[in-house]
Amino acid sequence: MNRRKKGIQILKARIKRSNAKLNPQSKPKYISKVDRVESAAEVTDDPTFVAEQ
Repeated sequence: MNRRKKGIQILKARIKRSNAKLNPQSKPKYISKVDRVESAAEVTDDPTFVAEQ
């Protein structure tokens, strides 16, 4: 790979990373199964959904 192409490749990668940081994430944050059960138990206030620890 020649020098000019390598330099352009590095700059494009840097621009891509900076744009990714500026744009919001389109994917929702992962919530574990235990957290989902606990949040459902808090909403319903039903003791049958509470996980045993």
